[in-house]
Amino acid sequence: MADLVLMQTPLAGLLEVERLRKGDHRGFFSRFFDATAFAGAGWPGGVAQMNHTLTQAPGTIRGMHFQHRPYGEWKYVSCLTGEVYDVAVDLRRASATYGQCFGTVLSARKGNSLLIPDGFAHGFQTLEPDCELIYLHSVAYAPDAEGGLDALDPDLAIDWPLPVAARSPRDAALPRLNQQTGY
Repeated sequence: MADLVLMQTPLAGLLEVERLRKGDHRGFFSRFFDATAFAGAGWPGGVAQMNHTLTQAPGTIRGMHFQHRPYGEWKYVSCLTGEVYDVAVDLRRASATYGQCFGTVLSARKGNSLLIPDGFAHGFQTLEPDCELIYLHSVAYAPDAEGGLDALDPDLAIDWPLPVAARSPRDAALPRLNQQTGY
């Protein structure tokens, strides 16, 4: 039996990952990361950085973030506590799905993740209190390369499940998709 199931989303290269659990009366075991399986999906190599977030209030949006090339990064995003609506936006101008979004619920209960390639913006909205996420990054954070999109851009038309409770001032000031200079 495979430990991870990689499922293609409607956006080429963006994968939802199901972490299969083997359990008994003590709890469960699941594989969290598999370099060989992810390399087959395009992951460029090791993990350069791992980040952990806690977002306390339901309805809070974080994102939509990415890094410009040559510091473009792959992300592997997982929800360890709570439940979030996780979204990726295709920024690859040559892609047939440029500007399109994919969203799915990530949760501790479901044990699923998103494997997000270089060329995508990423963000999420908390659906429960006290959501914790872990992000594995293929490239270390480069402050001069950071980029982002306004998560409320009407051209993106992201269908956030809850009314927006909070965003950071930085995220609220991010540009719209049509103001990006390219990716």
